[in-house]
Amino acid sequence: MGLLVGIPAAGLWVVNQPYPPIRRPIARTMPLLLLPSYINLDQDFRAAIALTQQSTQLIDNAASFADIEIGAQKVAEAQKRLDALPIDLLNYWDGYASWGRDWRLSPIAFNTARAEIGRLTAKVFQEQNAHTALTTAEQALNTARQQYQTATLPLDTRAAITAWRAALNQFELVPSQTLAGKTARQKLDANQQEFQETVGLAAESQQTAALIDGAKQSGMQAALMGQNPPHPTYKWAEVERLWETAIAQLASIPTTDLAGYSEARKILGGYQSNLAQIRIRRQTEENAVQLLRQAQADVSYLQGSVPQYGAGDRNDVISRLQRIVDQLEQVQPSTTVYPEAQVLLLNAKNKLNQLLPQ
Repeated sequence: MGLLVGIPAAGLWVVNQPYPPIRRPIARTMPLLLLPSYINLDQDFRAAIALTQQSTQLIDNAASFADIEIGAQKVAEAQKRLDALPIDLLNYWDGYASWGRDWRLSPIAFNTARAEIGRLTAKVFQEQNAHTALTTAEQALNTARQQYQTATLPLDTRAAITAWRAALNQFELVPSQTLAGKTARQKLDANQQEFQETVGLAAESQQTAALIDGAKQSGMQAALMGQNPPHPTYKWAEVERLWETAIAQLASIPTTDLAGYSEARKILGGYQSNLAQIRIRRQTEENAVQLLRQAQADVSYLQGSVPQYGAGDRNDVISRLQRIVDQLEQVQPSTTVYPEAQVLLLNAKNKLNQLLPQ
């Protein structure tokens, strides 16, 4: 009797194995033999839907990172259930289409569940990364705070303040749309207040000193580059940019740092005067280059129309030569084109003297 009962049970187990070559002919001729497979299919799909709904509630409405972790576990379980579903059974037995309603497995329902799991998986990944960033920021903040408390030398204190400020900046980098980001914004306000109350004045003085040092370096570079004039226009423009950078750094020092603000004001006046002089030099160089080019163009015209200055309208030639002379006399000695302009001016005066009546 045991043998007679065991043979049908073993056969039923064989035909329900997940092998299409076995299940396909059975589904067409004796679909009831696949009833265990269809029952497992519905159970797995029901479980996948339930797990997906639970994970959606936990992840989308998380109150703590523990909810995210539990939701991630349920997402993994739901994914495992969906991966185990024998979707090919849907195409074997038309009678399955009449089973159930809302919970019935179909290609549309399967794809919808898979899309939701994909969304939840991506959100879990984002939340985990944000939580890691928040944890890193908190560790850096605690380390910087401890370094500041134990610092005995001014150099160590400045290094601790810099690290403390950098740690506060890390809180702002946590994505705000995540749970960790919302927590980071809440903690950032309290930590910034603590920072201001503990090291605010020292940090402000340190920042002011850095700005003044940077301004002095830019001013020194500008002064060195402006030595031994004349210079072409592009070089004057670079010197001008350096002075502007130095002035901007000094102007950004807050009035709350009285000592630093007073020192910056003393330096600022000299820098602004230097900038004004450089702008005049740059403009003078630009004008000189333009005057020389105009004079050269007029000389080329005269050479092309009256090569020996002896033909054509005598008065027109004299007028053009006089204009060339006037242009070249405006070229300033402090420009790069002044030597060339003087040579051209001497030639133009000689030609003009030859044409003028004695």
